[in-house]
Amino acid sequence: MDLWHLDATDLSRLIRTGRASAREATVSCLARMDAVNGKLNAVVRRFDEEALATADAADAARARGEVLGALHGVPVTVKVNTDQKGHPTDNGVVAFKDLIAPEDAPVVANLRHAGAIIIGRTNAPAFSMRAFSDNELHGMTFNPRDKGTSPGGSSGGAGAAVAAGIGPIGHGNDIGGSVRIPAYCNGIVGLRVGLGRIPAFSPMAAAGRPIGAQLMATQGPHTRTVRDARLSLAVMAKGDPRDTRWADVPLIGPPPKRPIRVALVPEMPGGTTHPAQAAAVRKAGRHLEAAGYVVDEILPPDIADIPDMWNVIGSNDLFRQLMPMMEKYGDAAGKTSMRLWLDLCPPSNDPAAVLDTYAARDFLLYRWQCFFQDTPLVILPTLGDLPPPQGQDLTLEGQRKIIDSLRPSFVAPFLGLPGLAVPVGSHGPLRTGVQIVAGRFREDLTLDAGEVIEAAEGIVAPIDPAW
Repeated sequence: MDLWHLDATDLSRLIRTGRASAREATVSCLARMDAVNGKLNAVVRRFDEEALATADAADAARARGEVLGALHGVPVTVKVNTDQKGHPTDNGVVAFKDLIAPEDAPVVANLRHAGAIIIGRTNAPAFSMRAFSDNELHGMTFNPRDKGTSPGGSSGGAGAAVAAGIGPIGHGNDIGGSVRIPAYCNGIVGLRVGLGRIPAFSPMAAAGRPIGAQLMATQGPHTRTVRDARLSLAVMAKGDPRDTRWADVPLIGPPPKRPIRVALVPEMPGGTTHPAQAAAVRKAGRHLEAAGYVVDEILPPDIADIPDMWNVIGSNDLFRQLMPMMEKYGDAAGKTSMRLWLDLCPPSNDPAAVLDTYAARDFLLYRWQCFFQDTPLVILPTLGDLPPPQGQDLTLEGQRKIIDSLRPSFVAPFLGLPGLAVPVGSHGPLRTGVQIVAGRFREDLTLDAGEVIEAAEGIVAPIDPAW
């Protein structure tokens, strides 16, 4: 089997034991990039020479008997909105194509420290704020399962690359679904960690982020196996004292009361859920029930209110700061999409309403944490609808459908909780899928449940573009 076909866990084992070299692994993934990226446009900056030099250094370190990191010699990709020393943090924006990062963001530094080899940077929409990965700087990324379907956003390049075998791990980030949605659209695994788990900041930042971003935005990996998501989490979560929100909390929490109770939410209240997505949630519940979990269709506290509350913060806080930047530097599609979003979810003229939403968020998180004491897991659709067709957000009715579909994806970020997206079932050429949400710092519980579901559904294998 070609090395690019392996997951990171197996590939790392082969490299550590000398049955494969870091150079061989890198050459294999670069060759896979040659074979499929021309159709996908998932990786938009590639680093063949730099990656091979790093691989040779990794092999030399092993030959000297040095202590090896958990991802020693494993090829990975990094999203274009995250600082990587010596390369542009362009965020899919033409005006930023020469904005060179002077140092790595913490998540990138952690990947390097673990021995990973960065082979390229993956596409995102302008300013990383669409459920699609298309921009005027790098062009459109395509879903390897269906060219006319979005690969997701904003980490769609990472999702498409991992699905097609361009490296076993693709870095992404998530403020409204941008790790979990590409995982769903491409039929792979995506872990959005909880607030404070993975350190995250831009060394180039000249001002603080909006409070909504501080409370909702996190990093996370795209992988093809749940065990790789667990491995990536351990690597990415290494602390950085400069991050004002990072918390030094063990990756494995106290054992929950047995049997573990699971709340299924097949249809997200307050909007439309596609029958195939509801069926995926119930199927995931059956997999867990067969493994000894206790599964009930019950609603966590006020879950129906969360999407509208996310939009209050989004429209009044996140977009308030981002919209002028989008109007000045963004591309036509990004401007259109954001304008339509604000038409449908207009900002409030009452600052107190925004402050009240932040207060309500805090109290609702407390109530969810109480709910998790008895029922540690909640399973939802990843999106309410099937993966959208490319460019659906560029008409008012299309954007309305996108916002409705996003309702379940807003739950985890609004509350700062971890969410693991895993494929369950299929619909035509696409995979359906669910997200597993747990309490604060309980990524371990989502991964445990994800492994049960994966064992029943089967391991995701890399795929060739379907055209």
